[in-house]
Amino acid sequence: MTGLRTWWDGDLDVEGLAMGSVQAAATALGALTGFGGRYCVSSGSVAASFDSLGHLRINGAKPHGFAPASGFRRTSDGWIRLHANYPHHAVRLMEALDASTPQDVDEALLAMTSLAAEDAINGNRGVAAAVRTRAEWLASPMHAAIRNDPWIAFEPAPASPALGRPSTWRPSTDPFRPLAGLRVLDLTRVIAGPTATRFLGALGADVLRIDPPQLPELEEAFVDGGFDKRSAVADVEDPAQLEVIRALVGAADVVVSGYRNGSLDRFGLGAEALLADKPDLVVATLSAWGREGPWQRRRGFDSLVQAACGIAEVYGQEDDGGWKPGALPVQALDHATGYGVAAAVLALLAHRLGTGTGGIAALSLARTAEELFSLPAADGADAAGALQPPDERECASLYGRLRFVEPPLMVDGAPLEYRRPPVRYGSSALVWRQDDQLLLVSSDA
Repeated sequence: MTGLRTWWDGDLDVEGLAMGSVQAAATALGALTGFGGRYCVSSGSVAASFDSLGHLRINGAKPHGFAPASGFRRTSDGWIRLHANYPHHAVRLMEALDASTPQDVDEALLAMTSLAAEDAINGNRGVAAAVRTRAEWLASPMHAAIRNDPWIAFEPAPASPALGRPSTWRPSTDPFRPLAGLRVLDLTRVIAGPTATRFLGALGADVLRIDPPQLPELEEAFVDGGFDKRSAVADVEDPAQLEVIRALVGAADVVVSGYRNGSLDRFGLGAEALLADKPDLVVATLSAWGREGPWQRRRGFDSLVQAACGIAEVYGQEDDGGWKPGALPVQALDHATGYGVAAAVLALLAHRLGTGTGGIAALSLARTAEELFSLPAADGADAAGALQPPDERECASLYGRLRFVEPPLMVDGAPLEYRRPPVRYGSSALVWRQDDQLLLVSSDA
């Protein structure tokens, strides 16, 4: 790793989390390919990649950021963090509080305690988290459920002959595209999962992202996470489309899933079911709150995990209106978890090369937050200062002219680069590629 050690303000070692997570992916990539000495991570590229949406410009325009109803709000006894960027979450928030406008939301919350508001909004399938102190989080059942988990929980598949069509994939000899020919089914949204699969795509994998037609992704988030991928839409509620997805799984090497725990189980797309059907499959899952505890099936985002686990308290500040909670300088839980997912996939692929079997890796934003809290404060003697402005690239795309930053990896001293801009959302066929040509996967694969 090269470059500055500290550059963001704040009491937690966000830089250490960022550098460590990307280095974990680089180390796993080196172990898989045998090119370890050819990969390097620099602080400048890591800092830029952790703020990739902030650097993104679409026809010169900045992303809009959080919606008006999102953010910190006062309650009768403290604060709560809301997330209403997605239209369906905004509707559920308004319904839960019997509100019509963001101003109505503010008034309703001032008449409720933080915990009562949290329960009401989440009970209506909305998304919110009361701002807790670190001590309150440490005393909570949710912290008890995750505190002893590793950052990445691995479950290798039992040693057994692979069912169906066992993979013959091997890393290529090109250190810039070592994952050429690797098939990655991307069932993720927002930031963390797309960050992982975008990195795998930049390394040459054929990444096919599938979204549900009834819940389209936000355009700016999709563009930011959409480099070196294809994008399709399919409804798992439709038996015929579900069969196509299952056929894609049957010919895949990797599945990355970022939906709530248990939400895909009834469709046979839960991690354990996928691995049982195809023991050489690599499955990586990520969630907001982890696989155990009372919130294991609760919706969540980086900003809400920060509010619940004590980060918002640590970064809080006094202003003219009194104390207000704060946030990390970037959405580091999302990005660090994303690179952790990439590292886990690469490690399981190396395991598969030796054993013929795949496995499951599970990560969560809440567990990544615990990793952040476990890091000692950066030594003031370490190199510190302002980073140089990142190198930005521009390219034409179906969304207009894009300005963006590259992946956070150097190969033989040169930056890894994206090969393709984002495709039009939902425009890709539900097929795999073969030798850079589309390969139709039949439903009986």
